Parts: sequence; C-alpha cells; structure tokens
Amino acid sequence: MTGFKGLFILLLGITSAFATSRNSQVVFDTKNYDNSVYNSTSSTIQTLHLSSVRSHEFTALKHPRFPKHQVRVKKTAFCDPTVNVYTGYLDVNEGAKHMFFYFFESRSDPDNDDVMMWINGGPGCSSSMGLLMELGPCGIDMSSKSPNGTNWNPYGWNEAANIFFLDQPVGVGFSYADFGEHVDTTEDAAKNVHAFITIFFETFNQFAGRPLHLSGESYGGRYLPVFASEIYDQNQVAQKEGRPTLNLQSVLIGNGNTGISTLYPGRYEIECGTAALDVPVQSISTCVRMKMALPRCQQAMKNSCIDQFDMINCQAAVNFCDSEISSGMWASGRNVYDISKMCVGDDLCYEENSAIKNFLDLPETRTLLGVETPNNFSACSSEVGRNFAAHLDKWAVPTQYYVAGLLERGIRVLIYAGTYDWQCNWVSNKLWVDSLEWSGQEDYGNALWRDWYVGKQKAGEVKSTPLLSFVTIRGAGHMMSFFSIATLPNKVIDP
Repeated sequence: MTGFKGLFILLLGITSAFATSRNSQVVFDTKNYDNSVYNSTSSTIQTLHLSSVRSHEFTALKHPRFPKHQVRVKKTAFCDPTVNVYTGYLDVNEGAKHMFFYFFESRSDPDNDDVMMWINGGPGCSSSMGLLMELGPCGIDMSSKSPNGTNWNPYGWNEAANIFFLDQPVGVGFSYADFGEHVDTTEDAAKNVHAFITIFFETFNQFAGRPLHLSGESYGGRYLPVFASEIYDQNQVAQKEGRPTLNLQSVLIGNGNTGISTLYPGRYEIECGTAALDVPVQSISTCVRMKMALPRCQQAMKNSCIDQFDMINCQAAVNFCDSEISSGMWASGRNVYDISKMCVGDDLCYEENSAIKNFLDLPETRTLLGVETPNNFSACSSEVGRNFAAHLDKWAVPTQYYVAGLLERGIRVLIYAGTYDWQCNWVSNKLWVDSLEWSGQEDYGNALWRDWYVGKQKAGEVKSTPLLSFVTIRGAGHMMSFFSIATLPNKVIDP
C-alpha cells in the first residue's frame, strides 16, 4: 500500500499545472427519470454551477456546437460521502447512444483542484473497474462486511483532483445504444470524448480553465493519445475562432498498449527472462520456440502493420505472433496481468471483477446511480472487443505517433508500469518510449534512471525530462494500484 501512496504522490508532482480563466456559454434542458424532456424555449445562453444539480432528476445540458450531443447529470450518494458525487450520461447521435459516467469532486479543494478523466482499456472494459479496484475513492468489499458494499480508500486519486470515470464506447459498463449502434475505432470515440468534456466544462464554468489530465491503463494506451490529440486539435480551431479552449496539460498511461512493434519482444523478456521475476516462469522448450519465432514475427509486423498497413497481411502477422509467442502464457494458467499469481475468477483473472458486476447490478445500486438501461452491467464487453479487433484498431495506426505529436506541442506524458504485468508489460513500454521519434529524444536518452523510494524501501525506477517521464512500480501488475486497494480495511465513512 505504501508503494501506491508513493506513486500517488509522485503522479501529483508530475501532473501539477497552473490554470487560466475562460468564459463559457451553453444552453440546457432538464430530463426527469420518467424520460419526459422539458425543452427550453429561451434562446438565452447560460451557465450553471455544479452545486445546482439535483439528486431526484437529471439536469440535461445542451451545447450549440454539438447539436447531436447532450450531457445529463444528477447528484448521488454513491461511494464517497465526504464529497459531492455525480453520475449521468453523454447522449450521442441525437440520443441514440448513451455513455455513462461517474464524477467525484476532490477531497482537498474541489473549487481549485485539477480535473482528471480515467478510462479503462479492453477495448470494452468499464472504468468502474478502475474505480472499484484501483484508484477510486472506494473499493469493492470482498468480505461482505461493509453495509454499503464498498471500503474507504484513503489513496483514491480524488484526494487531490476532481475525477471522471467514463464508460466508453457504448456497450461498456452501463453505456448502451437504443438501436444497436456501436463505435469501432478509437478515432471515432475521440470525437465523443471531446464533446463530453467540452459540454461539461463550458456549462459548469467553475471548471473553466482548470488543468485537465487524461489517464487510464491497458488499451488506454491507444485511447488516450488519440483522445488528447483530438482535444488539442479542436483547441486550435477554437482559439482561431475566439472560443474557449480546454486546458489540456498531460496524459498518464499505466501499463499501456501503445507501441505494438515492441509488444512481443517484451512478452518474451517477461516470461523467459528476469525482467519481472528472479527466475523465468516459462518452460525452456516454450522459450526456445518463442525465441525462434520472434524474428519472423517482428519482420512480418514491420512489413504489414508498421511500414505499410495491409489489413489482411497485418492480421496474418498478428495471428502468427499470438500463436507462436503468446499461446504459452495463456496455456500456463498464470495471471497474465500479474505473473506472480495464478489466474482466478473470470477471464480477467480477478474474483473482484465478478463481485463488482454483482454489486453494480443490484437494483438498489442501479437506482442510486440513476442507471436507465435494462441490460445488465458489462464489466468487459466481448462484442466491443470484437468490433475493434475487426477493424484492427490496435494495429492500423501507430499510436506512438500521437504521443510524439503531443510532446512536440508541449503536452506532458507520463508512462508508468507495474513490473509483474505480461499483457502490456514494462519492457515493451520502455522499448517504444526509448525509440520514440521526437525533438526531445536525445535529451530523454541522456537522462539518468533514478531509484525512487517509499520510506527506505525501493518502489521502482524513474526516468524523466520536463515533458516525458517513465516510471516502473516494482511488484505491481497490470492494474497497478490493485495490490493496494485489495488490502484496504473494512472502513466505511458515514456522511
């Protein structure tokens, strides 16, 4: 737990930024639980304070620049009674698609603290997994002793930031579509995320100019650079037109799936080397097979996925690499998100996932959150994953190019990784960061690795320049902060 506390403090230091004031304007409507909509007939553009949002009905927010979007938000008493908590939906395509979100005010200084958005990966996994398993203000209670189903988390990231947890795209978590619509690429999803943040910030003008940080893990390594780039590019358009901009400051990626060209060499080092554990976990015969397949795997991916994308040949390259290099770990029964453990529970290898699903599907929990969909909660949607895979979203565009573009424009990037992860391991992340082509590449290459400590105990290593930082967390897995929240005492804070 102390390791996560130390990283939490380290993250705050790296992501601190200064805010600037902005002006903002929007139109708003109100929507009740019975789905009746009261459209405002006034042409007056006005703003709100978040404290005006009520708990018994949604307040619906419209924006003249996003006629096909609206944000609906209500106050709730979920999870953290020490702060104001809000939940709601981003309605897209004139209400055909609905993306669910949670918003927790900062425990420290909500009127001045930065704003952060957390997005889980998958693709197709709900951000409530991050909320209730990792960095949220509370964690799922596995002992069934807590009266509200959760345990207090003193290291929740809302200790020092206002934070969103967004279920995106539709089909994830409590997000749903009315007529089977779906989003299949990260670039398409980015437009909805930009609309959501813009409507929220420009309506609730207490957030105008606040530093904004995008954070997430796993497939978030694909999502976040693209989302941040969309925000930055739209800021340039807004600036030219004299409109408010979002004060995007940084991107934080934990165990991210960003540089696909280094994924398989990294997995080999985690299984067959000592990059994670002191003794390799994989059998010698399997490691020999992996080693022999690596050159062909890398060459095929370079030819068909990286140098020139060809959907058919790239898919063939990925299939070969997965078959020859990844199948041994999947067959081992180990937890691919923490190789120091065996897989338990569902396909995600943690019993907490099922507990979270059961908790969020309780009628009383759904009522508290204002959930509308009749469908059950989806922790990780296989349908969304298949749709993204069918478009080879992970491979079609080298995401590290987005990262380089952000760095060139002064957006800070933090890459952090638990050393026990195999799926999106730290070796892979280090390799693509080291080879990232940008104007600061030489300075980053010359920077020294430093140990960082919590008390007298080494917690990991860090390498940093003013814009790009890389942090390892020793003994942590894919869900970096899970090892902390899993050991929380059964402590409940009364309102």
